[in-house]
Amino acid sequence: MQMDNKNIYDTGLYLRLSKDDADVDGSKKTESNSISSQRDILRAYVQSHEDLRIYDIYIDDGYSGANFERPEFQRMMADVRAGKVNCVLVKDLSRFGRDYIEAGRFIQKTFPALNVRFIAVTDGFDSLYADKTDSSLILPIKNFVNDSYCRDISMKVKAQQKVKRMEGKCISAFTVYGYKKNPEDKNSLVVDEYAADIVRKIFAWKIAGMSLGAIAEKLNATGILSPMEYKKSLGMKYYTGFEGSSTAKWAAASVKRILVNPVYIGTMVQGKQEKVNYKVKKRIDKPQEEWICVKNTHKAIISEVEFLTVQDLLKYDGRASSNTDTANLFSGVLICADCKAPMIKRVNSYKGKKKVFYICQTKNKSMGCSRHSIEEETLKRIVFKEIKKYLELMASYSEVAEYLEQMNVNYEQVVEYDSQIATLQTEYNRYYGLKSSLFADLKEGLIDKKEFDEFHNLYERKCSELENAIAAQKKIIKDMFRNGVAAKSQLEKIKETLELQELDRELLVTTVRKIYVHEDKRLEIEFRFSNEMDKLAVMSQMCHEKTSVQGVI
Repeated sequence: MQMDNKNIYDTGLYLRLSKDDADVDGSKKTESNSISSQRDILRAYVQSHEDLRIYDIYIDDGYSGANFERPEFQRMMADVRAGKVNCVLVKDLSRFGRDYIEAGRFIQKTFPALNVRFIAVTDGFDSLYADKTDSSLILPIKNFVNDSYCRDISMKVKAQQKVKRMEGKCISAFTVYGYKKNPEDKNSLVVDEYAADIVRKIFAWKIAGMSLGAIAEKLNATGILSPMEYKKSLGMKYYTGFEGSSTAKWAAASVKRILVNPVYIGTMVQGKQEKVNYKVKKRIDKPQEEWICVKNTHKAIISEVEFLTVQDLLKYDGRASSNTDTANLFSGVLICADCKAPMIKRVNSYKGKKKVFYICQTKNKSMGCSRHSIEEETLKRIVFKEIKKYLELMASYSEVAEYLEQMNVNYEQVVEYDSQIATLQTEYNRYYGLKSSLFADLKEGLIDKKEFDEFHNLYERKCSELENAIAAQKKIIKDMFRNGVAAKSQLEKIKETLELQELDRELLVTTVRKIYVHEDKRLEIEFRFSNEMDKLAVMSQMCHEKTSVQGVI
């Protein structure tokens, strides 16, 4: 832009600083880039140039140079377009922006079109005096270097964050409802007892059969602050994309977010989202298999049994009954054995008497299957009897752990004794041997290459399946040794349960995963801890044999 040097330029001083300008380890930003330093340099430059006068100072403190969506930059451009500013002054090109394409567009196209002078002090660039070499070669190279720096910093920060996530360290600015940052370690969580008590109630209400909406209504009716309002009440500057009104209330969605979050059983889950790239603020959801989950990073608020129970219930989250805010006793548990659809409750009234029964939902909708009808009282009586027998058996094994400890029986000995694992191992060895023999058969011409590939893939798949099955069986035993045989921490509760005289919702859903109803009214009950019960039987038999051997000796 060619102008008489006597013209006075109304100059906008633009200053910017962000996290991009900090060292990767989080140390203080270099003083040469600080806001105060930039202001001093730019004011000194204006004072030494008679053709410049300050119109306004625009400061974006805490904003990345990767894009130009910055409030003060936008305010400055509004003044430029309004003709109030006809010169933009920055310390260097990196303060203006680190996106070399956008920075080049402003400096080489937008500003010249608006007759705006651009000066980058420490880079020695002044568009009033710049020649073609400066504008077409040197300037783009410097902008490209700044953009590369921004990309490099972004990659390093991401790598460091991933390492922290893998270590189970909390790197989010805010904690999930029910926890707070440890004052001695900002990357670890401690229980917030007030909020944790609300979380426990939410899980208990869900197990009792309340719908998500009913739980939300109860929380609002009792004046319990929603997670966002609670954080604000503590003085946190907390904002969320889920807010819809000035005062956020509990809703079914916010209740569900709590019920499905494994953080409440001591598991840190992070990395659910990521930025599109270092230039775009928009975040996208990542597939669940890419989330970073680390177990036992903090104290659990909810037991794993309660959490898994709720996850099962949410899969068949039935509506509350018409005259209560809770679901029917068997809601989410009772399933048709043939079509696997939930059974639904029906009430027949005849001569003042009510008969309650359940039928297949598919049949009720006239979409096939058959009624599978069963009376509620009959169902309750049978299920309660079977639950009591199951819990009595579980309680009878309570001495097994103590005995194994006395006998110095360890995990490896139980694994070796377990006939189920031994059978799986024998089967694995057989398929592994068959796979190995294929090479000799191919060499001797007993099979061709096509047959070799087919059988090799078959045996490889079988070996992999059996290997996984063996690992799963071993894990059950290992977990039982770590947590205590027969969930020792639950035994006192089991003993209390044995005193109950009738079936209730909590007893049902915490002991039974599914009840399948056959057309002939036969029931098939899938208990929780069935795998653990199988292993307890193995351990009990092992104890019995060791006792017998000692008796003989």
